Amino acid sequence: MGGAAGLGLVGGGGLYVSRALDGDYGDLRAPGTQPVLSTRGRIDADGSSGSGTVSPSVEGSWEFDAADPAFLFVHGFSTGAEAARDQAYTAQVGIRELRPDEEASVVAYSWDSDVGWGDAKRTADANAEPLAGWLIDRADAGGGRVHLLGYSLGARVTGETLRVLDERGRDDVLGSVSLLGGAIPRVSAADDGRYGSAFGSIDAPVRNFHSRNDRVLGWVYRASDRTRAVGHDGLPDAAAAPAGYRDVDVTDLVGDHYSYFQPGEGCLPRVLDGID
Repeated sequence: MGGAAGLGLVGGGGLYVSRALDGDYGDLRAPGTQPVLSTRGRIDADGSSGSGTVSPSVEGSWEFDAADPAFLFVHGFSTGAEAARDQAYTAQVGIRELRPDEEASVVAYSWDSDVGWGDAKRTADANAEPLAGWLIDRADAGGGRVHLLGYSLGARVTGETLRVLDERGRDDVLGSVSLLGGAIPRVSAADDGRYGSAFGSIDAPVRNFHSRNDRVLGWVYRASDRTRAVGHDGLPDAAAAPAGYRDVDVTDLVGDHYSYFQPGEGCLPRVLDGID
C-alpha cells in the first residue's frame, strides 16, 4: 500500500492525513542485474490467469549459488516493475550492511499491484499458485531454502502462498517468513483465522513486524477495509497465535509505512536476528 494511492482509497482525508502518509523508500535505484521473478501482464485484474497456471518469468542476474538460502521480497500495493526492483534492492543493501560476509541476494517478486485496491487484493490471491509452484520447484531442484519477506499487501500474497503450500503438504521450502507492515486483517493471522493453519504448518518461523507509527495501515487500511491490520497492531489480545508465529513490535524502529526495510532506519536488524 502506498501513500498517494492510499489517499485515493479514502477520497483524501485532509492536510493532516496527507502529511501523515508522506514517505519514501530511501530513493535507492536497483541495477539492471537485480534478480526478479515476475508474473506481470499474465494475471488479470480479476485474479484469473486466462491460460492455466502461470510460472513466474526470471529477469536480471541469477549468478548467486542456487544451493544457498535467498531472500524473496514481495512488494505491496500500487508498485510498478521498476519500484519492485528498487525496493528489493533497498532491502538487499540493508541486509548486506548488517551481514557483510554473506553477500545475501534479495530477489524481487514482481506482480501487478498497480491497479485498483479491490483488483490488487484479487491479484494478490491469484499470485499464490505461481509463487508456491516456484518455491516447490526450487526446493525439488536442490535449491536452498527461501526467506520470504512479505511487505504491506505482499503479506496477502505471502499468506495465500502459505495456504497453497499447506494444501500440498510442502512445509519444507521456506527458511523463514517475515511480514513487514502487513496489510491483512489482524484476525486473519490468528490460529483460527484465514492464515492460521498455514502459518502453523510451515517448518519455519513466522514473524509479524508491526508498528503503531504506521499511519498508512492505521488510517487508510482501517478506513478502506474496516478492520485493523496485523502490521499495525499485531494479533488481537484474545487471539491464540499459531505454532511458530510471533508478533514483533518494532514501533521503536519503524517511523512510517515506508521504513520497514530501509537501511539504517527500519527493522531489518530484528528480522535478521531470527534468521540463521
